[in-house]
Amino acid sequence: MPEDSPQVLVRFSDVRKRFGAKIIFTDLTLDILRGETITVMGASGIGKSVMLKMLIGLIPSDGGTILFDGRDVTQMNDEERTDLRRRIAYLFQGAALFDSLDVGENVAYGLREQFWNKMSEVEIRARVAQALELVGLPGIQEMRPSDLSGGMKKRVGLARTLALQPEVILYDEPTTGLDPINTARINHLIRGIQRALRITSVVVTHDMGTAFSVSDRLAMLGKGRILLVGTKEQFRATTNPTVRDFIEGHAPETEDVASLLSSS
Repeated sequence: MPEDSPQVLVRFSDVRKRFGAKIIFTDLTLDILRGETITVMGASGIGKSVMLKMLIGLIPSDGGTILFDGRDVTQMNDEERTDLRRRIAYLFQGAALFDSLDVGENVAYGLREQFWNKMSEVEIRARVAQALELVGLPGIQEMRPSDLSGGMKKRVGLARTLALQPEVILYDEPTTGLDPINTARINHLIRGIQRALRITSVVVTHDMGTAFSVSDRLAMLGKGRILLVGTKEQFRATTNPTVRDFIEGHAPETEDVASLLSSS
């Protein structure tokens, strides 16, 4: 795809990252298209969350470039990174709600932090109500996080993200710990929000059901790089053995496990 293509919103090019002796990325190269939902898959500890945190400048890369809307995130100063985070919202794995605040104040938290001198109290309350309506939880502003189920907490976290009206939402393991019904509900919300609001969505997961349910495209991480990127049909048809084993849930052969244990 051409470098100046208006479809490319995010571009990772030859990104490298390590923590001490542990190598995470040797050549992370991936384009994320404007308005799409792309799911990044891979085993636990492979670097999926690290990739998201490098995009918003929470973790520095060790090399390469990360472009957002044509600007290199790795070269941004603090003020530029603050502006970036107003455009990109991060939905944390555990919803990260404040137990000391009711639901309404949890959803309003980002608005008060980012727009404290630009939005009136009436506007904040209206935005909170709208966001809760979008996730199917109208009128629960006065409830406490301790009164919510796991699925409701995830949806309130998503409402807090939507209240900021971001251009991009980063979903970090959005269905972890949920039962099948709530998993399906969250998957439906991710897809519906992307279609209704034309938001670019990046979903990190190792849940194949979620990956195939919500995605326009998928990307598979492994061995420090992207092993495959493509449509659901391309993933189902792949002959790449690492990708196939992940999709089909195959474990290593017994003798391979034994050799790994004996060498550890």
